[in-house]
Amino acid sequence: MRQREWNLVTDQTPEINYNQPGDTDLPNDQTESHASATSATAVDKNAYDETQIQVLEGLEAVRKRPGMYIGSTDFRGLHHCVYEIVDNAIDEALAGYCTDINVFLRKDGSCEVRDNGRGFPVGIHPKLGRPAVEVCLTVLHAGGKFGGEGYKVSGGLHGVGASVVNALSRRMKVTVYQDGNVYQQEYARGKVLYDLKVIGTTDRTGTTVQFWPDARGEDNPDGVFETGDFQFNILKARLREMAFLNKGVRITLTDERVEPAIERVYHYEGGIIEFVRYLNKNKEVLFPDPIYMEGVIKGTTVEVALQYNDTYQENIYTFANNIHTPEGGTHLTGFSSALTRSINEYGRQFGFLKASDTNLKSEDVRESLAAVISVKLVEPQFEGQTKSKLGNSEVRGIVDGLVYDRLSTFLGENPATARIILERCVGAARAREAARKARELTRRKTVLESASLPGKLADCTERDPEKCEIFLVEGDSAGGSAKTGRDRFFQAILPLRGKILNVEKVRIDRALSNNEIKAMITAFGCGYGDEFNIEKLRYHRIVCMTDADVDGAHIRILMLTFFYRYMRPLIEKGYVYIAMPPLYKVTKAKKEYYVYDDNELEKLLQEIGRDPKPEIQRYKGLGEMSSEQLWQTTMNPETRTMMQVSVEDAMAADEIMSLLMGDKVEPRKEFIEENAKLVTDLDI
Repeated sequence: MRQREWNLVTDQTPEINYNQPGDTDLPNDQTESHASATSATAVDKNAYDETQIQVLEGLEAVRKRPGMYIGSTDFRGLHHCVYEIVDNAIDEALAGYCTDINVFLRKDGSCEVRDNGRGFPVGIHPKLGRPAVEVCLTVLHAGGKFGGEGYKVSGGLHGVGASVVNALSRRMKVTVYQDGNVYQQEYARGKVLYDLKVIGTTDRTGTTVQFWPDARGEDNPDGVFETGDFQFNILKARLREMAFLNKGVRITLTDERVEPAIERVYHYEGGIIEFVRYLNKNKEVLFPDPIYMEGVIKGTTVEVALQYNDTYQENIYTFANNIHTPEGGTHLTGFSSALTRSINEYGRQFGFLKASDTNLKSEDVRESLAAVISVKLVEPQFEGQTKSKLGNSEVRGIVDGLVYDRLSTFLGENPATARIILERCVGAARAREAARKARELTRRKTVLESASLPGKLADCTERDPEKCEIFLVEGDSAGGSAKTGRDRFFQAILPLRGKILNVEKVRIDRALSNNEIKAMITAFGCGYGDEFNIEKLRYHRIVCMTDADVDGAHIRILMLTFFYRYMRPLIEKGYVYIAMPPLYKVTKAKKEYYVYDDNELEKLLQEIGRDPKPEIQRYKGLGEMSSEQLWQTTMNPETRTMMQVSVEDAMAADEIMSLLMGDKVEPRKEFIEENAKLVTDLDI
């Protein structure tokens, strides 16, 4: 099966290669022992003795296993290197010494990061006898973030950031502006090229780090990264986020690889208040200004901004020391608890909740909420190496106490806004109860009751989810061809009539009244929303198979919107695919060829010749194919092409979903006008 990837944010992303290259550039003191180990292995491949034990010195370990330090060697790891250098500058800003950070994407493939902080220390390290800047860039676990004096607050305490980037760079150059002098040193794959030297004088302070990632290519087969091509859009999203989280800091991103150069400046004096406004920019807000809370308790700084909008999804982002924590943690738990408690107490006090009413639940008060929670603490503890969840137990009580006090005060002083919030939350509770009743209609009593399912599901006989796939097919006509042509052992077919409901504009209780949505939920067997359980999913490939026309594309987007809003783990786990039926059938000399786009067609015609003229048939819909053709071109795992749907940036995905599927017309019109020239296959 040829597999392509379809991304909600970037449209196309490269495949991930988990095979990590080794480092053939060993230090001199390691070459001999390495050679002896190799010769011993040649004598006896099964031997396991002292010669098999290798000790990786310095930055060797990073080049041997880069994925352990930056996650992967694809485009994600490449951009992580930029973030590591920027984080050093941000740490200077948090310490109160840096106001401007400039990131340049140079024409020679390098990335340069400048700041106006204090600069890397250049004095001789008392233990190692080398300049401190050299130690920071060439020794793992060396930095000013361990003793508590250099930096009170920083993103990470591992001390591996800059040195790892150095190890994975074909070349790195550091320039330090300090004490009236300009210092410079260069490295190649983590090894010092020359001693730190003074190259001039200056009246400024700060650091400039320029690095050339060690990307693989014909001239560099032993490179680390699959690509060295920095993506402007990926970097701008992260840098914009950093500017929001550190109010007053000016971050500039300049791409010099294009003519004219593109420059974006991110500078937000309002901090996370403007962050929330940005999250709601394509939505109607229920009150004009976000609610902002700030305080320092026991050395921990807490910032919270929130605002309700007219959608029916929560949109909460949490950060600890500027690090995004997508799985939440103790700061999110404290926030949710305080939010629920303060709103319930206000509702009881002023009659929004009667004595007979049950308390609002956490999901009720979070519906339609956009919020940013940012904490900065001295010693953050994250669960797992990915730092996706904050684990500091004391933070829960700190955030809970601050949010409860400040929000309760705000609600008491702003009765008009409080009324809007309470009415929204009470409405969400009623919808939740209605959805609970509707949910019962979507639950399967057993996995064998396929005959009673709505939507005319033709189930497969296999019961192992890893082997099963379900095709969501547009209309009964295509559904009939798919049912006839499928392999009924592992392929299920679910025909959908017409367009499903746009869930971006309605609550889930209304969505559950749509027969097609109910059919999908029932067929999948894993629930939805807060009750979603990936373990109960019956198919590990969910394939959207619609016609290659405007209506088919619209139906596909409606399905993806539903998956993203209420079954997001399906996309995050890589279970959602888009079928790619051929666009053309070419017949010549009794041979048939299927091609998937105009470029493939042109290439095929060059290969088989245009004389005599071949017969070319353009498919507009699946109904034009016989069951045999549909199987051979679109459903057969041996010959089909499929696109896997993924989400690289949840914030950007949420933004584009709201923009394209929401109620606001003007932003959608602007988006279409800006991107109209990018359309390459217009169906008219």
